[in-house]
Amino acid sequence: MNDVVLTGDRPTGPLHLGHYFGSLANRVELQGRYPMYVLVADYQVITDRDTPGEIRRNTTDLVLDYLAVGIDPARAVIFQHSAIPELNQLMLPFLSLVSVAELRRNPTVKDEIAHSSQRAVSGLMFTYPVHQAADILFCKGTLVPVGKDQLPHVEVTRLVARRFNERYGPVFPLPEAMMGEHPLLKGLDGGKMSKSRGNAIALSATEDETAALIRKARTDAERHITFDEERRPEVANLLTLAGLCLGRSPRELAEEIGDGGAATLKRVTTEAVNEFLRPIRKRRAELGEGDARRILAEGNERARERAVLTLEEVRQAMGF
Repeated sequence: MNDVVLTGDRPTGPLHLGHYFGSLANRVELQGRYPMYVLVADYQVITDRDTPGEIRRNTTDLVLDYLAVGIDPARAVIFQHSAIPELNQLMLPFLSLVSVAELRRNPTVKDEIAHSSQRAVSGLMFTYPVHQAADILFCKGTLVPVGKDQLPHVEVTRLVARRFNERYGPVFPLPEAMMGEHPLLKGLDGGKMSKSRGNAIALSATEDETAALIRKARTDAERHITFDEERRPEVANLLTLAGLCLGRSPRELAEEIGDGGAATLKRVTTEAVNEFLRPIRKRRAELGEGDARRILAEGNERARERAVLTLEEVRQAMGF
């Protein structure tokens, strides 16, 4: 069986540098080597919030971010959950293959619940990993570029695929997680970089917005700059960010900054990030909402064709 890549994001806000170094760069590199499906997971927005927010606007922005970083719709199928009913129908048989206890102890679900904006945890939250299993398996995905925090979901997908095959016959491959070279970039407050936590630099942020965010980033009281991830995590995080954008070692940058202190560190980081984002911002400015809607419509049609075939195979295996 040939490898197929499945990846994607929830349209809850703009993509950020954590997404880029954790997954997006890897997707751009992979799209020329394997068939690729890129999911706009709009149904999953309501797993941890009472309302979906500006979901149409966010969906358009997400597609524009994809295009700006170099995802090519000629080599990748960009599509959205709500347009593929056959994909979502796979949830029913898949849910019968996992226990409530298995879903409840999923560490990613626990983290999402801890940071949920819902008044009460919905049943949909516990099905989140199974919905992601449907995302991956509808196209017979075998390679899943993810950040470190998403590894438990890939394990649930492997569990679902294995149990389905054992119970009904060999239908699904067992997907493998693909980690980016830099799977977990911390936010400017030292915590997990996240759209919902206000500690991330969006790919679409202006130069002034980027500078303002980095000025507010946490550092420490020591003037001499050193790279020490355990003792000085906030300083190390800024050095890592600057190093990624410059393609240089964070230790080397620390030695150059030395007694320049936090002010010099933040200046160097700001310049590095803005220079890195400049071509991405340029490509994004050349695109419009019409481009995003057209690409989604084309991708939805192609993804649904694949989902119809997989659902029919599942129904036949189950004896329906």
